[in-house]
Amino acid sequence: MGQKIAFQGELGAYGHEACVAARPDYTPLPCAAFEDAIAAVRDGDADLGMIAVENSTYGRVADVHSLLPESGLHIVDETFVRVHVNLLGTQEAQLSDVKEAFGHPVILPQCGEFLRANGIRGRTSTDNARAAREVAARADVSGAALASELAAEIYGLKVLARHIEDHDRNTTRFLVMAREPDYRRRGDLGMMTSFVFRVRNIPAALYKAMGGFATNGVNMTKLESYMIGGAFTATQFYAEIEGHPDDRPVQLAMEELGYFTDHLHVMGVYPAAARRHDEG
Repeated sequence: MGQKIAFQGELGAYGHEACVAARPDYTPLPCAAFEDAIAAVRDGDADLGMIAVENSTYGRVADVHSLLPESGLHIVDETFVRVHVNLLGTQEAQLSDVKEAFGHPVILPQCGEFLRANGIRGRTSTDNARAAREVAARADVSGAALASELAAEIYGLKVLARHIEDHDRNTTRFLVMAREPDYRRRGDLGMMTSFVFRVRNIPAALYKAMGGFATNGVNMTKLESYMIGGAFTATQFYAEIEGHPDDRPVQLAMEELGYFTDHLHVMGVYPAAARRHDEG
């Protein structure tokens, strides 16, 4: 049946769009939750997982950074999806017919200006692709969905208005997860290394832990903290750096990091996406 890639959401979701863009030869496997997508890869029901981790407008996706270190999977790639929101209606509908638009709570505010200008009331749905599926099933011209053009194709809906989001650079970043790591590759635009760590309980431990990256000229592109185990005193850090673990500067920086941590786990080594170098 070919290789499969799992994602959170229904067919037509932005995660599905990411799968089509990054792995067009794989069969997308919709999953109800991120935990289910991770489990599908871990259990062998899918070969890869497409996991949303952050959005340029709304920040990091809740709970994902705490899920990934415990997943047993490895990051092997990254991809960025420009989130275009469209108003989808039935084939008989016109824009003037629409009174309600259904979308995820994160999507609704992104289209606030358009909805107000057209007198459309936003309604909450658990998933944008599900909203499209349900609008198609109801066949009511007064109801529409806020979703991707891919969802319109899948559910036979008409695009009544295209790219109605308020912000013109809204982008979601996804990580591609696999059961096995692959350190052999070298990307044309460089490599990224992601890891999690916990600092030792000594004064200025985080400051000292970060010093090795500065002194060895390794660029750290992300450093985020989150609590673990429900304890305010137990903090884990998620970090991303430019470079490969085999690069001498990265080796030296990671060695120094090791002196000040009581837990260090490399989550993935993968090519930097072209989108990182795109200022537009």
